[in-house]
Amino acid sequence: MEERTGCLVLENGMVFRGTRMGALGNVTAEIVFATGMNGYLETLTDPSYYGQAVVQTFPLIGNYGVIPEDFESRRPFLSAYIVSEMCDAPSNFRCSGKLAEWLAEQNIPALTGVDTRTLTRVLREHGTMNGMICDSPDNADPEKLRAYRVTDAVNSTTCEAPYTLGGESAVRRVALMDYGAKANIARELVKRGCRVTVLPASAKAEEIAALKPDGIMLSNGAGDPADNPGIIAELRKITALGIPIMAICLGHQLLALANGIPTAKLKFGHRGANQPVLNLETRKMAVTTQNHGYQVQYDPQSAHCRETADLLYVNINDNTCEGLRYRKFPAVSVQFHPEACAGPQDTAFLFDEFVQQMGVSKCR
Repeated sequence: MEERTGCLVLENGMVFRGTRMGALGNVTAEIVFATGMNGYLETLTDPSYYGQAVVQTFPLIGNYGVIPEDFESRRPFLSAYIVSEMCDAPSNFRCSGKLAEWLAEQNIPALTGVDTRTLTRVLREHGTMNGMICDSPDNADPEKLRAYRVTDAVNSTTCEAPYTLGGESAVRRVALMDYGAKANIARELVKRGCRVTVLPASAKAEEIAALKPDGIMLSNGAGDPADNPGIIAELRKITALGIPIMAICLGHQLLALANGIPTAKLKFGHRGANQPVLNLETRKMAVTTQNHGYQVQYDPQSAHCRETADLLYVNINDNTCEGLRYRKFPAVSVQFHPEACAGPQDTAFLFDEFVQQMGVSKCR
Protein backbone atom coordinates (compact mmCIF):
# COMPACT_ATOMS: atom_id res chain seq x y z
CA MET A 1 0.00 0.00 0.00
CA GLU A 2 1.28 3.47 -0.88
CA GLU A 3 2.41 5.52 2.10
CA ARG A 4 3.54 9.13 2.23
CA THR A 5 3.98 11.91 4.72
CA GLY A 6 1.07 14.22 5.43
CA CYS A 7 -0.27 16.59 8.02
CA LEU A 8 -3.28 17.88 9.87
CA VAL A 9 -3.70 21.66 9.64
CA LEU A 10 -6.01 23.17 12.26
CA GLU A 11 -7.99 26.35 11.66
CA ASN A 12 -5.79 28.15 14.23
CA GLY A 13 -2.73 27.44 12.07
CA MET A 14 -1.22 24.60 14.13
CA VAL A 15 0.24 21.74 12.10
CA PHE A 16 0.54 18.09 13.19
CA ARG A 17 2.63 15.88 10.93
CA GLY A 18 2.35 12.15 10.36
CA THR A 19 2.14 9.37 7.78
CA ARG A 20 -0.83 9.13 5.44
CA MET A 21 -2.80 5.88 5.33
CA GLY A 22 -6.20 4.87 4.05
CA ALA A 23 -7.44 7.06 1.20
CA LEU A 24 -4.96 9.71 0.09
CA GLY A 25 -7.23 12.61 -0.85
CA ASN A 26 -7.40 15.90 1.04
CA VAL A 27 -10.34 16.27 3.43
CA THR A 28 -11.70 19.05 5.64
CA ALA A 29 -13.63 18.07 8.78
CA GLU A 30 -14.51 18.98 12.33
CA ILE A 31 -11.72 17.56 14.51
CA VAL A 32 -12.92 15.72 17.63
CA PHE A 33 -11.29 13.28 20.04
CA ALA A 34 -12.61 9.99 21.44
CA THR A 35 -11.23 8.55 24.68
CA GLY A 36 -12.32 4.91 24.38
CA MET A 37 -9.61 2.35 25.13
CA ASN A 38 -11.27 -0.23 22.90
CA GLY A 39 -14.08 -0.40 20.36
CA TYR A 40 -12.36 1.44 17.52
CA LEU A 41 -14.48 -0.43 14.96
CA GLU A 42 -17.68 0.70 16.67
CA THR A 43 -16.30 4.25 16.67
CA LEU A 44 -15.43 4.09 12.98
CA THR A 45 -18.92 2.87 12.06
CA ASP A 46 -20.94 5.12 14.39
CA PRO A 47 -22.97 7.45 12.12
CA SER A 48 -22.79 10.16 14.81
CA TYR A 49 -19.28 10.99 13.54
CA TYR A 50 -20.59 12.16 10.16
CA GLY A 51 -18.54 15.12 8.91
CA GLN A 52 -15.89 14.71 11.59
CA ALA A 53 -12.29 13.50 11.80
CA VAL A 54 -11.85 11.34 14.89
CA VAL A 55 -8.69 11.53 16.99
CA GLN A 56 -8.21 8.38 19.06
CA THR A 57 -6.54 9.18 22.39
CA PHE A 58 -5.59 5.52 22.97
CA PRO A 59 -2.10 5.16 21.43
CA LEU A 60 -2.36 1.84 19.55
CA ILE A 61 -5.25 1.30 17.13
CA GLY A 62 -5.93 -1.63 14.81
CA ASN A 63 -4.39 -4.42 16.90
CA TYR A 64 -7.37 -6.72 16.33
CA GLY A 65 -7.88 -5.70 12.72
CA VAL A 66 -11.24 -5.41 10.99
CA ILE A 67 -14.21 -7.46 12.25
CA PRO A 68 -17.38 -6.75 10.21
CA GLU A 69 -19.60 -8.40 12.84
CA ASP A 70 -18.71 -5.52 15.19
CA PHE A 71 -19.79 -2.72 12.83
CA GLU A 72 -22.51 -0.35 14.07
CA SER A 73 -23.76 0.71 10.62
CA ARG A 74 -23.64 -0.27 6.99
CA ARG A 75 -20.46 1.78 6.38
CA PRO A 76 -18.25 4.40 8.07
CA PHE A 77 -19.68 7.94 7.96
CA LEU A 78 -16.76 9.83 9.51
CA SER A 79 -14.59 12.00 7.24
CA ALA A 80 -11.12 10.98 8.47
CA TYR A 81 -9.23 9.10 11.18
CA ILE A 82 -6.19 10.24 13.21
CA VAL A 83 -4.13 7.94 15.45
CA SER A 84 -0.78 7.78 17.19
CA GLU A 85 0.10 4.31 15.91
CA MET A 86 -1.80 2.02 13.54
CA CYS A 87 -1.05 -1.66 13.94
CA ASP A 88 0.11 -3.38 10.73
CA ALA A 89 0.05 -6.93 12.15
CA PRO A 90 -3.38 -7.48 13.75
CA SER A 91 -4.08 -10.62 15.76
CA ASN A 92 -7.60 -11.88 16.42
CA PHE A 93 -9.40 -15.09 15.47
CA ARG A 94 -12.23 -13.04 13.91
CA CYS A 95 -9.95 -10.64 12.02
CA SER A 96 -10.72 -10.27 8.32
CA GLY A 97 -8.05 -7.74 7.38
CA LYS A 98 -5.86 -4.79 8.29
CA LEU A 99 -7.41 -1.51 9.37
CA ALA A 100 -5.35 0.69 7.00
CA GLU A 101 -6.41 -1.42 4.00
CA TRP A 102 -10.07 -1.29 5.03
CA LEU A 103 -9.94 2.50 5.44
CA ALA A 104 -8.54 2.76 1.90
CA GLU A 105 -11.34 0.53 0.58
CA GLN A 106 -13.90 2.75 2.34
CA ASN A 107 -12.26 5.93 0.95
CA ILE A 108 -11.48 7.26 4.46
CA PRO A 109 -8.24 9.28 4.76
CA ALA A 110 -6.15 8.49 7.82
CA LEU A 111 -3.09 9.97 9.49
CA THR A 112 -0.84 7.94 11.79
CA GLY A 113 2.27 8.84 13.75
CA VAL A 114 0.53 11.96 15.07
CA ASP A 115 1.21 13.37 18.54
CA THR A 116 -2.38 12.72 19.59
CA ARG A 117 -1.68 13.60 23.23
CA THR A 118 -0.72 17.18 22.34
CA LEU A 119 -3.51 17.42 19.75
CA THR A 120 -6.09 16.36 22.34
CA ARG A 121 -4.78 18.91 24.84
CA VAL A 122 -5.14 21.62 22.19
CA LEU A 123 -8.75 20.62 21.49
CA ARG A 124 -9.54 20.54 25.20
CA GLU A 125 -8.06 23.98 25.74
CA HIS A 126 -9.35 25.76 22.65
CA GLY A 127 -12.42 23.66 21.88
CA THR A 128 -13.41 21.64 18.83
CA MET A 129 -11.85 23.05 15.67
CA ASN A 130 -11.98 22.43 11.95
CA GLY A 131 -8.96 21.00 10.21
CA MET A 132 -7.65 19.54 6.96
CA ILE A 133 -5.72 16.35 6.37
CA CYS A 134 -3.47 16.98 3.39
CA ASP A 135 0.06 16.47 2.02
CA SER A 136 1.34 19.93 2.90
CA PRO A 137 0.21 22.93 4.98
CA ASP A 138 0.24 24.88 1.72
CA ASN A 139 -2.87 22.90 0.68
CA ALA A 140 -4.98 24.37 3.49
CA ASP A 141 -7.00 27.56 3.03
CA PRO A 142 -7.53 29.14 6.48
CA GLU A 143 -10.74 30.91 5.44
CA LYS A 144 -12.28 27.73 4.05
CA LEU A 145 -11.21 25.83 7.18
CA ARG A 146 -12.96 28.29 9.46
CA ALA A 147 -16.08 28.30 7.27
CA TYR A 148 -16.53 24.52 7.26
CA ARG A 149 -19.67 23.24 8.99
CA VAL A 150 -21.27 19.80 9.28
CA THR A 151 -24.60 19.98 7.43
CA ASP A 152 -27.38 17.62 6.31
CA ALA A 153 -26.09 15.00 8.74
CA VAL A 154 -29.37 13.21 9.51
CA ASN A 155 -30.49 12.95 5.88
CA SER A 156 -27.04 11.61 4.95
CA THR A 157 -27.01 8.82 7.54
CA THR A 158 -30.62 7.63 7.92
CA CYS A 159 -31.89 4.49 6.20
CA GLU A 160 -33.44 4.86 2.74
CA ALA A 161 -36.51 2.72 3.41
CA PRO A 162 -38.21 1.02 6.38
CA TYR A 163 -37.10 -2.46 7.43
CA THR A 164 -38.02 -4.80 10.26
CA LEU A 165 -35.96 -6.84 12.72
CA GLY A 166 -37.16 -9.49 15.18
CA GLY A 167 -39.62 -12.35 14.91
CA GLU A 168 -43.33 -12.20 14.11
CA SER A 169 -44.09 -13.75 17.50
CA ALA A 170 -42.50 -10.84 19.40
CA VAL A 171 -44.67 -9.53 22.23
CA ARG A 172 -43.84 -5.85 21.71
CA ARG A 173 -43.70 -3.73 18.56
CA VAL A 174 -41.30 -0.77 18.43
CA ALA A 175 -40.97 1.97 15.81
CA LEU A 176 -37.34 3.08 15.74
CA MET A 177 -36.73 6.50 14.18
CA ASP A 178 -33.35 6.30 12.44
CA TYR A 179 -31.53 9.63 12.76
CA GLY A 180 -28.21 7.82 12.24
CA ALA A 181 -28.85 4.88 14.54
CA LYS A 182 -26.23 2.54 15.94
CA ALA A 183 -27.17 -1.06 15.14
CA ASN A 184 -26.96 -2.17 18.75
CA ILE A 185 -30.02 -0.13 19.71
CA ALA A 186 -32.24 -2.40 17.63
CA ARG A 187 -30.32 -5.48 18.78
CA GLU A 188 -30.95 -4.62 22.44
CA LEU A 189 -34.67 -4.28 21.75
CA VAL A 190 -34.87 -7.52 19.75
CA LYS A 191 -32.98 -9.30 22.55
CA ARG A 192 -35.79 -8.24 24.90
CA GLY A 193 -38.52 -9.73 22.75
CA CYS A 194 -39.38 -6.75 20.54
CA ARG A 195 -40.10 -6.61 16.82
CA VAL A 196 -38.46 -3.42 15.59
CA THR A 197 -39.48 -1.48 12.50
CA VAL A 198 -36.73 0.95 11.58
CA LEU A 199 -38.05 4.09 9.87
CA PRO A 200 -36.25 6.84 7.91
CA ALA A 201 -35.90 10.18 9.66
CA SER A 202 -38.52 11.63 7.28
CA ALA A 203 -41.28 9.32 8.55
CA LYS A 204 -44.48 11.09 9.62
CA ALA A 205 -46.54 10.62 12.76
CA GLU A 206 -49.31 9.10 10.64
CA GLU A 207 -46.95 6.39 9.36
CA ILE A 208 -45.90 5.56 12.90
CA ALA A 209 -49.51 5.45 14.12
CA ALA A 210 -50.40 3.07 11.26
CA LEU A 211 -47.86 0.57 12.58
CA LYS A 212 -49.68 0.51 15.95
CA PRO A 213 -46.41 0.23 17.89
CA ASP A 214 -46.23 -0.32 21.62
CA GLY A 215 -43.28 2.06 21.82
CA ILE A 216 -41.23 4.56 19.85
CA MET A 217 -37.43 4.80 19.97
CA LEU A 218 -35.67 7.99 18.86
CA SER A 219 -32.10 7.14 17.90
CA ASN A 220 -28.73 8.79 18.13
CA GLY A 221 -27.34 10.73 15.19
CA ALA A 222 -24.98 13.41 13.94
CA GLY A 223 -24.83 17.16 13.61
CA ASP A 224 -26.51 20.15 15.22
CA PRO A 225 -29.99 19.11 16.45
CA ALA A 226 -31.35 22.59 15.62
CA ASP A 227 -30.64 21.94 11.93
CA ASN A 228 -33.69 19.64 11.76
CA PRO A 229 -36.81 21.85 11.99
CA GLY A 230 -38.96 19.40 10.02
CA ILE A 231 -38.14 16.51 12.35
CA ILE A 232 -38.66 18.70 15.41
CA ALA A 233 -42.11 19.76 14.17
CA GLU A 234 -43.03 16.13 13.45
CA LEU A 235 -41.95 15.07 16.94
CA ARG A 236 -44.62 17.35 18.41
CA LYS A 237 -47.20 15.26 16.51
CA ILE A 238 -45.50 12.01 17.52
CA THR A 239 -45.61 12.85 21.23
CA ALA A 240 -49.33 13.62 20.87
CA LEU A 241 -49.91 9.94 20.00
CA GLY A 242 -49.41 9.09 23.68
CA ILE A 243 -47.17 6.10 22.88
CA PRO A 244 -44.22 5.47 25.25
CA ILE A 245 -41.01 7.01 23.93
CA MET A 246 -37.35 6.34 24.66
CA ALA A 247 -34.80 8.73 23.15
CA ILE A 248 -31.01 8.43 22.93
CA CYS A 249 -28.38 11.12 22.24
CA LEU A 250 -29.57 13.15 19.20
CA GLY A 251 -33.08 11.83 19.84
CA HIS A 252 -32.82 13.27 23.37
CA GLN A 253 -31.84 16.66 21.93
CA LEU A 254 -34.53 16.68 19.23
CA LEU A 255 -37.23 15.77 21.75
CA ALA A 256 -36.09 18.63 23.99
CA LEU A 257 -36.24 21.12 21.12
CA ALA A 258 -39.71 19.87 20.18
CA ASN A 259 -40.80 20.80 23.69
CA GLY A 260 -39.21 24.23 23.86
CA ILE A 261 -36.02 23.30 25.74
CA PRO A 262 -32.96 24.73 23.91
CA THR A 263 -29.69 23.06 22.95
CA ALA A 264 -26.16 24.47 22.67
CA LYS A 265 -22.76 23.33 21.44
CA LEU A 266 -20.27 22.04 24.01
CA LYS A 267 -16.67 23.23 24.02
CA PHE A 268 -15.23 19.86 23.01
CA GLY A 269 -18.09 17.40 23.52
CA HIS A 270 -18.33 14.07 25.33
CA ARG A 271 -16.89 11.18 23.32
CA GLY A 272 -15.71 7.98 24.94
CA ALA A 273 -16.66 5.11 27.23
CA ASN A 274 -15.84 6.70 30.58
CA GLN A 275 -18.39 9.46 31.13
CA PRO A 276 -19.84 9.41 34.69
CA VAL A 277 -23.49 10.36 35.18
CA LEU A 278 -25.62 10.67 38.31
CA ASN A 279 -29.24 9.55 38.56
CA LEU A 280 -30.89 12.32 40.59
CA GLU A 281 -33.74 10.04 41.71
CA THR A 282 -31.70 7.11 43.00
CA ARG A 283 -28.44 9.04 43.66
CA LYS A 284 -26.59 6.19 41.92
CA MET A 285 -23.67 6.86 39.59
CA ALA A 286 -23.12 5.06 36.29
CA VAL A 287 -20.22 5.07 33.83
CA THR A 288 -21.53 5.58 30.30
CA THR A 289 -20.56 5.63 26.64
CA GLN A 290 -21.18 8.98 24.94
CA ASN A 291 -20.65 10.61 21.57
CA HIS A 292 -22.06 14.10 21.16
CA GLY A 293 -21.02 17.70 20.71
CA TYR A 294 -24.26 19.38 21.82
CA GLN A 295 -26.13 19.53 25.11
CA VAL A 296 -29.73 20.06 26.20
CA GLN A 297 -29.85 23.28 28.21
CA TYR A 298 -32.29 22.26 30.91
CA ASP A 299 -32.53 25.12 33.42
CA PRO A 300 -33.92 24.06 36.83
CA GLN A 301 -34.80 27.72 37.46
CA SER A 302 -36.99 27.88 34.35
CA ALA A 303 -40.72 27.41 34.98
CA HIS A 304 -41.14 26.06 31.43
CA CYS A 305 -38.42 23.43 31.92
CA ARG A 306 -39.85 22.30 35.26
CA GLU A 307 -43.39 22.07 33.84
CA THR A 308 -42.17 20.15 30.78
CA ALA A 309 -39.80 17.55 32.25
CA ASP A 310 -37.94 16.42 35.34
CA LEU A 311 -34.15 16.40 35.24
CA LEU A 312 -33.22 12.72 35.60
CA TYR A 313 -29.45 12.50 34.98
CA VAL A 314 -26.54 14.96 35.11
CA ASN A 315 -22.94 14.61 34.00
CA ILE A 316 -20.69 14.48 37.04
CA ASN A 317 -17.77 16.12 35.20
CA ASP A 318 -19.54 19.29 34.02
CA ASN A 319 -23.09 19.08 35.44
CA THR A 320 -24.72 19.13 31.99
CA CYS A 321 -28.12 17.54 31.40
CA GLU A 322 -27.86 13.80 30.70
CA GLY A 323 -31.49 12.71 30.90
CA LEU A 324 -35.10 13.88 31.22
CA ARG A 325 -38.44 12.35 32.16
CA TYR A 326 -41.31 14.18 30.48
CA ARG A 327 -44.43 15.17 32.39
CA LYS A 328 -47.16 15.50 29.74
CA PHE A 329 -46.51 12.30 27.77
CA PRO A 330 -44.73 9.00 28.57
CA ALA A 331 -41.11 9.57 27.55
CA VAL A 332 -37.61 9.22 28.96
CA SER A 333 -34.62 10.61 27.09
CA VAL A 334 -30.90 10.19 27.79
CA GLN A 335 -27.82 11.87 26.35
CA PHE A 336 -25.62 8.79 26.83
CA HIS A 337 -25.76 5.42 25.04
CA PRO A 338 -27.38 2.67 27.16
CA GLU A 339 -26.73 0.20 24.32
CA ALA A 340 -23.00 0.95 24.94
CA CYS A 341 -21.35 -0.83 22.05
CA ALA A 342 -18.52 -0.66 22.89
CA GLY A 343 -18.52 0.41 26.50
CA PRO A 344 -19.86 -0.24 30.01
CA GLN A 345 -23.27 -1.84 30.49
CA ASP A 346 -24.23 0.20 33.58
CA THR A 347 -27.36 1.68 32.01
CA ALA A 348 -28.61 -1.21 29.86
CA PHE A 349 -31.49 -1.54 32.34
CA LEU A 350 -33.11 1.46 30.63
CA PHE A 351 -34.15 -0.87 27.80
CA ASP A 352 -35.82 -3.14 30.37
CA GLU A 353 -37.67 -0.17 31.84
CA PHE A 354 -38.78 0.89 28.34
CA VAL A 355 -40.15 -2.59 27.61
CA GLN A 356 -41.92 -2.57 30.99
CA GLN A 357 -43.44 0.85 30.25
CA MET A 358 -44.74 -0.44 26.91
CA GLY A 359 -46.46 -3.27 28.77
CA VAL A 360 -48.05 -0.93 31.29
CA SER A 361 -49.37 1.36 28.57
CA LYS A 362 -50.77 -1.56 26.58
CA CYS A 363 -52.75 -2.76 29.59
CA ARG A 364 -54.49 0.60 30.00
